[in-house]
This record gives sequence, structure tokens and C-alpha cells, in this order.
Amino acid sequence: MNNVKKMKNTNRSVLLGAAFLMATSAIGPGFLTQTTVFTETLLASFGFVILISIIIDIGAQTNIWRIIAISGKRAQDIANDVLPGLGYVLAFLVVIGGLAFNIGNIAGAGLGTNVLFGISPELGAGLSGLLAVGIFMVKEAGRAMDRFAQILGFVMIALTVYVMITAQPPVGEAVAKTFVPDTIDIFAIVTLVGGTVGGYITFAGGHRLIDAGMTGKRHLPQVTRSSIYAIGVASIMRVILFLAVLGVVSQGLALDPSNPPASVFQLAAGNIGYKIFGVVMWAAAVTSVVGAAYTSVSFIRSFSPVLEKYHRYLTIGFIVISTIVFISIGRPVLILVLVGSLNGLILPIALGVMLIAAHKKKIVGDYKHPLWMTIFGVVIVIAMSWMGGYTLLNGIPQLFK
Repeated sequence: MNNVKKMKNTNRSVLLGAAFLMATSAIGPGFLTQTTVFTETLLASFGFVILISIIIDIGAQTNIWRIIAISGKRAQDIANDVLPGLGYVLAFLVVIGGLAFNIGNIAGAGLGTNVLFGISPELGAGLSGLLAVGIFMVKEAGRAMDRFAQILGFVMIALTVYVMITAQPPVGEAVAKTFVPDTIDIFAIVTLVGGTVGGYITFAGGHRLIDAGMTGKRHLPQVTRSSIYAIGVASIMRVILFLAVLGVVSQGLALDPSNPPASVFQLAAGNIGYKIFGVVMWAAAVTSVVGAAYTSVSFIRSFSPVLEKYHRYLTIGFIVISTIVFISIGRPVLILVLVGSLNGLILPIALGVMLIAAHKKKIVGDYKHPLWMTIFGVVIVIAMSWMGGYTLLNGIPQLFK
């Protein structure tokens, strides 16, 4: 009896950890900036963008997590089963995307410590990198990572709630415009989807469940709930920040274009708000560092017994390289532009592969994937392919200006 209860508690802890790992991977420096800028532009109508993106996020993530769980394989191995060699292409895209964005995450951690303690961003980034490395030095690294993501996730949401309350947003208007917007911004919807389940992010939780052995038909209901819960956590943070920004701009206050999120916190709650921004930025950045490193390495560790054996050291090396690049040369803007464009192609490729795999018996056995989920997934693949291609074609020319 005690063993059954212990197993249930362990399963619940793993599912919660996977959900928070994915959610905090999504809530990074880019998440804070995108939400602030789009709210400033679209005002209360941004609520509609959030609503549609949540629906798309759930459709993409539940498809991917269920197929990973039922097959018991990571995304790159499923891709190689669908088309030999495709898994290596997917892994390449995820790893270079994860590495480039991790440089941005390290930069965000440095900015957060600069706001909090007045130390240089480079020193703050180095110390934050050491903390992230420390998590993977622990014997129970998976459990430590889960707990770290949960604690900082709760801290971010709680502090942003305080700022939202002080900003006194027009909640009634926000609710009304969520369902009847003045304008509909397609680009904003796709940007939010890419920032929540694009690139490596959606696989953070899915691959964590594989490592914890949460696979097979009997775990599908729990996996589905965990995938939706992860989107829920990220979306709660998005909505709270949206209302905080709306409260500030509705008062006619202008945001600082050089750092829009920081000015929201400061205008809403004064110097205390500015320090809160430092905590939120640091927490958002350092949890994304951990999530990006873990997930990127999870895409290559199955390719060789040697990589599998030393995957923890690969993860540490990933964080160290990201930190050294930022400290030595800063954020390589040109590389980030190109990689950001490539990143937009990861979700449609990966989701497309998963949908094909869902109907191959050699991968999923006698499992029958729901038709509505397949249709929903195909629609998302088409929409994100178009937008990813558009972003790629517009991103490459910027490198040669």
C-alpha cells in the first residue's frame, strides 16, 4: 500500500516537474519582451492573440507529448524511424537553436543580476551559469531540475501578480476585447506560438517524461493532463504580464523602448517594481538556460552510447559554452537572426513527423491516434510552415545588409 502511494506521489512529482520545465523554458527574456511590446501595440485586443495562441499551443503540445509517450522514444529517434536521417536534421536545428537562444538567456540572467545587485551583466551571467551547472552536478539532477523550475516558476508568477495589481488594469475591457478584438494580428499569434511551443521548448517536458519512464498507454491520460498544465502555467504568466502592461499603458504612460518590460514594472510599482523585474528576469532567464541545455542535449544523447553515458557532462558543457560566448563577445546578433529564422521551422517539421509517426504501427503499435487531434495538428503544421518560411526568407537578407 505504501509503495503504491509512494509511486503515485513520484509520478505526480514527475508530471508536475515536466510541466514546469516546459513552461519555464517558454518563459524567458524573449517571452517577457514579446508580451510587453505586443500589448503596447495592440492594447486590450492582445487578449484575443493570447486566446488563439493558447488553443494552438495545446493542439501542438498534446499531439507531440502523447506520441512521444506512446512510442517511448525521443523526437529525433521517432523522426529517424519515419525517414532515416531526418532525426539528425531535427537534432541539428534544435541544438544550434538552443545554443544561440541560450546565449540570450544567459544575457537575460546577467541583466537580472545587474538590476538586483548592481554587478556587471557579465559577472552576473557567469555566476548564473555556475548555478545552472551546479544543478546538473547533483546526483539526482532530474529531480533537482524539476524542483528548481517549480520554485522559480511560482516566484515569477507571484511577483508579477503583485505588479499587475498595482498597475490597476482595465480587466473588463481586456475580457471583452479577448473575444471581440479591434484588430487581429496574425504575426503576433504565430510569434507567441513559436515562443511557447516552438524550437526546443515543447520537447523539454516530453523528453523529461521519457527519462522518468512515463511511457506507454497507461500513462497517456496523465501525460495529456501534464501537457495541458504546462501550457496553462506559461499562459497564466502571459495573461498576468499582459494585464500589468495594459494597466500601465492605459494610464497614458510611455514605456522605455530600450527595455520595455523593466519600465512596466518600474512605472507600476516604483523602485520596488524595478527590483521585482530583476528577480523575474533572472528567474525567467536561468530556468530557460537549464531547460534549453537539458533539451538540446536530449536530442543528441541517443545517437551514441558514449553520448548517452556522458550526457550530463555534455549538458554542463552546453551551459559553459553559452556563458563564455556571452561574456567574451556578447550576443552575436547576426547569428541570432539566422537561427531565429531557422527556429520557426522546427515546430512544423517536428509536429509533422509526429503526426506521420502516430499512424505507423512499427512506432506506436496498436495505438489509435484521435482523428480530431490529427486534423488539428495538420492545420497547425500548415500555418506554422507558411509563417516559418516567411520569417526565414525575411531573416536571411538581414544578414547581408
